[in-house]
Amino acid sequence: MPTSAAGSRSGPPAAAGFTLIELLVVVAIIAFATAGVGFALRDTARAGLDREAERLVALLEAGRAQARASGAQVRWRVTAQGFVFDGVPPGALPHGWQMDGVSAQPLDGSGRPVAALLLGPEPIIGPQQVLIRSEGPTAQVLRLATDGLRPFAVVDAAAP
Repeated sequence: MPTSAAGSRSGPPAAAGFTLIELLVVVAIIAFATAGVGFALRDTARAGLDREAERLVALLEAGRAQARASGAQVRWRVTAQGFVFDGVPPGALPHGWQMDGVSAQPLDGSGRPVAALLLGPEPIIGPQQVLIRSEGPTAQVLRLATDGLRPFAVVDAAAP
């Protein structure tokens, strides 16, 4: 006949440690925190340059459409403040970069520098390219191009 002292427990000893559910909750919290930090740090110089490239593609195509619609010659050229569209009414198209430290170089179809891109009024233009570059410690370069028939598109990264 077992006897026990006052205040002692009888039965199996209490389990020490964490349950599987508690461990899974902690792992899930760590995973969400890591994902949040990853998304917060994702906006790099490359992402900014990618946005500028896509914006420029849209603007160049808008310039081509404006040239065809008006029948006037439209040129895109680089300036010290960014870029401008010659041949469109003032304020019809935005000018300049949204991100600091971006520059561009218009090129002909074979990659030789030119003063400006001719965007129309003809529906078929010659092959043309633009190199856009971000400055800074993580310099990036992207190439936008058209064969003259298809729209401008981001083609690839070029060597800085």
